[in-house]
Amino acid sequence: MNKDDKIREEGIEPEKSAEEMIAEELSEDGEAVIEETHEKKPTLVESLFDWVELFAFSLTFVLLILTFVGRHSPVDGTSMVPTLADKDMLLVSNLFYTPENGDIIVFQPTSAYNEPYVKRVIATGGQTVDIDFENWIVTVDGEVVEEDYINRVSMPMRDYNNDIYPLEVPEGYLFVMGDNRNGSKDSRHPEVGLVDERLVIGEVKCRILPVDSIEFFN
Repeated sequence: MNKDDKIREEGIEPEKSAEEMIAEELSEDGEAVIEETHEKKPTLVESLFDWVELFAFSLTFVLLILTFVGRHSPVDGTSMVPTLADKDMLLVSNLFYTPENGDIIVFQPTSAYNEPYVKRVIATGGQTVDIDFENWIVTVDGEVVEEDYINRVSMPMRDYNNDIYPLEVPEGYLFVMGDNRNGSKDSRHPEVGLVDERLVIGEVKCRILPVDSIEFFN
């Protein structure tokens, strides 16, 4: 009687050899049943679900930004061409914002027009603005402002009331102009004049539409 027979008589199963364990893994047709260890490729439904989930998360993030950080505002008109075009959608923020020269801002005018204006800050309170309308030269505190963003044409810059220059901007006010100088009603015009900082809705941070023209400012 060998050792294995003795173990069986005593009711104890002998330890299985490696060969026996492999044999038990064989299916009836003789092929081994092997668990797949690699990850399954996602199905089309799973991929679509992932995209929908990503879109929902992105949309929620944008809505939170618009609610707690800023707001969206459309451009109405061509006064900021070539920087901004009519119907552009802007992301505007007033969070911890203090206006500075060169900023593009949205503000509520005090005239009969109810729609907000979008213009560029040229000078802030305490600064002095002077304009050479013939040569399209703007100076602030005696220094020429480099304005490579304006829509300059072959005629003089439009002037609504040139006898007020040089003009000192009072504290708490802003002198603003559109980049399309001859197609903009701004601080040069008596209906707009200097902008009270309390009427500033916010600074333009980004153009979000159209998608192919997305641009961040400052």
